[in-house]
Amino acid sequence: MDEVTVTNFRCFAEEQTAPLAPLTILVGENSTGKTSFMALVRVLWDVAFREQLPNFKEPPYDLGSFDEIAHHRGGSGGQAQTFEAGFSMQASDQSGRAATGLDGGAICYLATFRADDAGVLPSVRRLKSRNVSAECRISESGHVSLIVATSRGAWRVPRHHGGFAETFAPSPLWRIGQRDLPPFGFLIHTFQHGALVEPDLLERMDGTEDPPGEQDVEELRLLQVPGWWDAPRPFPGAPVRSRPRRTYDLAQAIPDPEGEHVPMLLATLARKDSDAWRSLKRSIEAFGREAGLFDEIRIRVLGGKAGGPFQVEVRKSGKRSKGPRRNVIDVGYGVSQILPVVTELLRDERPRMFLLQQPEVHLHPSAQAALGGLLCRVASGRRKRIVVETHSDHLIDRIRMDIRDGRTGLKPDDVSILYFQRRNLAVTIHSLGWDAGGSLIARRGQIPEGYRQFFRAERRRSLGL
Repeated sequence: MDEVTVTNFRCFAEEQTAPLAPLTILVGENSTGKTSFMALVRVLWDVAFREQLPNFKEPPYDLGSFDEIAHHRGGSGGQAQTFEAGFSMQASDQSGRAATGLDGGAICYLATFRADDAGVLPSVRRLKSRNVSAECRISESGHVSLIVATSRGAWRVPRHHGGFAETFAPSPLWRIGQRDLPPFGFLIHTFQHGALVEPDLLERMDGTEDPPGEQDVEELRLLQVPGWWDAPRPFPGAPVRSRPRRTYDLAQAIPDPEGEHVPMLLATLARKDSDAWRSLKRSIEAFGREAGLFDEIRIRVLGGKAGGPFQVEVRKSGKRSKGPRRNVIDVGYGVSQILPVVTELLRDERPRMFLLQQPEVHLHPSAQAALGGLLCRVASGRRKRIVVETHSDHLIDRIRMDIRDGRTGLKPDDVSILYFQRRNLAVTIHSLGWDAGGSLIARRGQIPEGYRQFFRAERRRSLGL
């Protein structure tokens, strides 16, 4: 995703556009929609890439029912009956492969959501590139229509074709071999394999008997998106991670927003893949030393039996000697809170997009700054995208200085600062950034007056001005 748009969603009334970058920083006062924005990004991913119904209540987010999600303008303005959200892909997908149409045009995805007995329903889904588009609509009665359009006209795919279900209960499926796909997914699937449904089965929308020709099929192939079906789901990091335990039992490491799975993941690597464990261990320890948290980490298997209970231990060394190894539960709470975040960012197997809420929780200012440096290094490889919500000036300032000083490969254009500003009952998203000298700039419009006003006022008071 390179840019996200949203209208009538939660605190966002008018259409808001938020550009994403390898490293995107969400800043603003409490309750200005930053967490809601992250939840929306994951839902958009699920609806577009996984073809599943949206779940706005899946941890670590819980946005409630449609009535709690659609924007309410207050007073006689009432509540919106639908809300829209979408995204564009201009350079590459999360697997690092080209995600533009065959002619280099941007791919845009837009969904309209409304209330439904099942919760929140994406009643309209549209994929567009230049003058071609594909659209799936679900009516109030549950009928599904599928329409494709090119520069020559628009055609409807008959509902009876291929076993197309009449209603969205639980979902309309198209049978392709042994695989069931929703109709919009079916359309994308055909683009992926360089073919469209048989042209003579498509009905012209204007009533004429004019099937799509080779030119139309070629235009529609512009909607091909490499890696669409296998795009890995973003990993959401909760604002408060799981409490440490003195002893763990080895179990399957199922990804969890609070990081409950991380000790099992580390123990499994240490037991089954020594090379991967040593590599990850070195990276984690490098951050631990920079942050001043620990110098070494190890998995201690109890009883000498592989697969048995284990403990996570860290050690801090002095100038001349190494300190004792201590159980992670016996050291500062910041270690156990940051370990899941650092592990997920540094290991190779994880998804290429992260949605992190306040990763600096319980960290000393110097460790918060070190975390900012780590985010720069991870994002600079362009293999991973990070969206981070933070209230830490130390983290933000380290990112700014590392870019200014060329500490990593991250450039000013690789960072997007999204400032969420409350205005009455709605919130406006401002797109900001830094120039090569580290000075704040506005990517669009002007720098809002309210940005960092509190910090400026506190500094003037401290100086007695």
